[in-house]
Amino acid sequence: MILYFSGTGNSAFVAKRIASIVRDEVVSINDRIREHSHKKIVSEKPLVFAVPTYGWRIPRLVEEWICKMTFEENQKAYFVMTCGGDIGNAEKYILKLCEKKKFEFMGCAEIVMPENYIAMFPVPEEEEAISIVKKAEPLIEETANAISAGYRLPSKEVSSAGKICSSVVNELFYPLFVKAGKFRATDACISCGKCEKVCPLHNIHLKNGKPVWKRKCTHCMACICDCPREAIEYGKASKGKPRYHCPEV
Repeated sequence: MILYFSGTGNSAFVAKRIASIVRDEVVSINDRIREHSHKKIVSEKPLVFAVPTYGWRIPRLVEEWICKMTFEENQKAYFVMTCGGDIGNAEKYILKLCEKKKFEFMGCAEIVMPENYIAMFPVPEEEEAISIVKKAEPLIEETANAISAGYRLPSKEVSSAGKICSSVVNELFYPLFVKAGKFRATDACISCGKCEKVCPLHNIHLKNGKPVWKRKCTHCMACICDCPREAIEYGKASKGKPRYHCPEV
């Protein structure tokens, strides 16, 4: 079973591409979280978690969801992480999660996709994004073939900087940066409510036709990047930047 969490489509694209190769079903973690669903997962095939990289580790939201879930039948677990640069020492923390859930860890793949964290980093224009996705496709296929064959994915050497990013920087990232306070709707808002619908945490509601953000936010960037009128800004950080959604999704 391929389970994915995705804000702007990168991990969804990777999950669906892997599923088409290994011939397995795809489940949206976003939907499960949004619906507060903790229905047990039963999978005859290995579990494959396709997730983005938040602060050089898997998103805390996803880790918390996995911890609450019951998984039956096959206990082998692969992790496929999309990122704009690298995943640092994420594997160390995934191993701890697997030990806690009694999963058989089958490796973690790093798939470089277009940067989507508009709240902090530059986001590519569509042409560049398409090029980055095309470059990623051979590695996605290679990873899928390894999963299909039941091979363990190889570990990569982690630099000292990577170890620091996944530990110290990650611990600071959430309390310092993952906040919804800077999101705002401009006068271009047409009150369509799409931002409210795509938020996996029900953190957005419309008030007098305009979105209002509450305090529970995971910075998935779905709201700001899916707005059809580009009417959402994140402080000054998003001004002038293209809105990103995986061109293949």
